[in-house]
Amino acid sequence: MSFFQYKALKGMQDILPPDIYLWQKVETAAREVFSLYGFQEIRPPVVESTNVFTRSIGENTDIVEKEMYTFTDKGDRSISLRPEGTASVVRCYVEKNLHTLPSPQKFYYAGPMFRYERPQSGRFRQFYQIGVEAFGDAGPRIDAEVISMLRHCLLRIGLKDITFNVNSIGCPECRPAYREKLTEFFAGGLDSLCPDCNRRQHTNPLRILDCKVDRCVDMRKGAPRVTDYLCNGCRTHFNGLLSFLELLGISCTVNPDMVRGLDYYTRTTFEVTSENLGAQNAVAAGGRYDRLVDEFGGPETPAIGFAMGMERIIELLRNSASHDFPAPDVFIAVIGDLAAREGLVIADRLRGKGFWVELGDVGNSLKSQMRRADRLSSKYVFIIGDDELNSGRLKWKKLSDSSQGEVSMFEITDFLLKQSS
Repeated sequence: MSFFQYKALKGMQDILPPDIYLWQKVETAAREVFSLYGFQEIRPPVVESTNVFTRSIGENTDIVEKEMYTFTDKGDRSISLRPEGTASVVRCYVEKNLHTLPSPQKFYYAGPMFRYERPQSGRFRQFYQIGVEAFGDAGPRIDAEVISMLRHCLLRIGLKDITFNVNSIGCPECRPAYREKLTEFFAGGLDSLCPDCNRRQHTNPLRILDCKVDRCVDMRKGAPRVTDYLCNGCRTHFNGLLSFLELLGISCTVNPDMVRGLDYYTRTTFEVTSENLGAQNAVAAGGRYDRLVDEFGGPETPAIGFAMGMERIIELLRNSASHDFPAPDVFIAVIGDLAAREGLVIADRLRGKGFWVELGDVGNSLKSQMRRADRLSSKYVFIIGDDELNSGRLKWKKLSDSSQGEVSMFEITDFLLKQSS
């Protein structure tokens, strides 16, 4: 049986060094920034009852109709791999009675999501998101804070040339009138819409505004704008958000055509895009969902959140500049069995002091071990042989500038600490 017949499933990817260091950089930056705003980590399960998603996302969305990984388990229950994070966090918020704690409650999560859709650049069937959710604050200030937090996070990660788009899609009071106008607008051109949008015309016409098919993009030119149909409450909220964003110096574009693809959104929606990603250019997106907690059986609770797409962020980082990936502090080249034993002791002592140490193989020549140290981009090489064991002094070489010298076997730690200070 050939080993190569075992392959990763289509749309699934292995994340290997050196890319994994970019992933860790993004995750670390997100955790650091989120903590400054008082967000705490939450880790919901990857698998949920299917109705967690059908209830929240909407049965007429593409995710539920075509893209979810749904199974019947041995208990004859319908379960699904999570296609997004918000529904799971809301389920947890209600089930664990977190609404009884002082508001606002602020959480973040990170992990894999799953959607059965055609893999393409920056989009996989198992993909990763970092998201945040804030519960219990209905005012526009928290909207601005969340957008500001996202901006700080993306800047710390190192992303440039990104654009912030904001919109308001109204609420249950004003959206029905807008839906009716949209339905009327598209009614005369159903033959020009793609099959999905033809169906959306009857189930959720706002989703037509989110379609990327060229003929649908052309068809919606001149469509009614949701911002023209906002009720007084939604308009006041949106104007308040824009005022806060201006106060914080956050440049953004009001995009009336921008809607979110999930049914639970109300009022504020926002999206961050990059011109360096092609057609699928969204880096992060989110919005307000003031009715979702109530729909899960909890009390009426305003909420807002967003999710960042890890794969697209990594693609931008990978293409933006060269990166300094982690490398060993020390490589110990050994000549002979006694040297190998002493090298093991020295390596263990240095690791206990926080240094990354790699050991050479006594079965390889010194030249071969030096090549390996160079491939690993080790900062220092220490050489141990019979002469070094007899004298108690090791030869060292700094690979970046080829400087070299000797150091006492008992002063290696002090030497390295001095060099790194």
